[in-house]
Amino acid sequence: MEKIGVGIVGCGAIGPTHARAVMEIEEAKLVAVCDAREERARRLAEQLGVEWYTDYEKMLEREDIQVVSICTPSGTHADMGILAAKAGKHIICEKPLDVTLEKCDALIRVAKENKVKLGGIFQHRFAEESRLVKRLVEEGNLGKIVLANVDMKWYRSQAYYDSDAWRGTWALDGGGCLMNQGVHFVDLLLWIMGPVEWVRAETTTLTHNIEVEDTAVAILKFKNGALGAIEATTSAYPGVYARISVGGYKGSVVWEDDKITFLKIEGKEEEAKVEKPAIAWGASDPMAIPAGLHTRNIYDIIRAIIEDREPLITGEEARKAVELILAIYKSAQRDEKVFLPLTY
Repeated sequence: MEKIGVGIVGCGAIGPTHARAVMEIEEAKLVAVCDAREERARRLAEQLGVEWYTDYEKMLEREDIQVVSICTPSGTHADMGILAAKAGKHIICEKPLDVTLEKCDALIRVAKENKVKLGGIFQHRFAEESRLVKRLVEEGNLGKIVLANVDMKWYRSQAYYDSDAWRGTWALDGGGCLMNQGVHFVDLLLWIMGPVEWVRAETTTLTHNIEVEDTAVAILKFKNGALGAIEATTSAYPGVYARISVGGYKGSVVWEDDKITFLKIEGKEEEAKVEKPAIAWGASDPMAIPAGLHTRNIYDIIRAIIEDREPLITGEEARKAVELILAIYKSAQRDEKVFLPLTY
């Protein structure tokens, strides 16, 4: 079988993770990498034994590349994806899809117009423990859900934000602890619980010299009637955990860093091995995020291309977390309850 050729644009923190994931997939072949910084592109290419570019559009001319993995700053994702789509390349887009709904929708539209696949990266959906939580809720095992919360106590130093000029900016990061780090868990919450009716939020910047928030709290009402909350920070030294808890009238479950740490259902024994995570991946070090779940996520997109089907995380799916985070920002800025869906 001919392998699907992959090019990666963006060789910073997450680009090498995508590269390792692609190289684990039998049906895919990493062909080239690209970065505006020559030293980054050359270093990663030499490590992997592939070609490198600083000119993205030049890389897109290669006929042996069928899909492009976008790992550039968040506010450039749609621009990079649109160029790829117009070149006839399928798209793997790292979170978030982009930082505005206008840009997200433009990318989704252009991908459809050019008949290419657009797959989003939210790798935690591919953990068995995450799927268990979703199944418990969907099948009614927890009874009527009353509360569902995200609690992310992570840490990023000022040096992290200073390491690249785009970090901590509205234009290219699109936000702070929510849009960059918390977007993973906002996505999981929406995937498990379904859409949100309204949000009431407060955001602030407490410990970093950045434009955007490093601490946020939001109250939610889901369309299924349950209430919820999102707490997120990148100021909790040394970086503790990311946790999602779901409480229902017949049972409750707690997910923490891709492990189930609590599960109890009325009248039943525990249905999963409950364990404490050995490490809180990514809580303090963005370079500590393992590639395993990325491999599953990217594999699904590669199989979607081969099988001519939609990936499990489409552009429309990846857009949902962006919309809720933007609603949180709007609520905090206006000091008012904000209803979804957002309009623009």
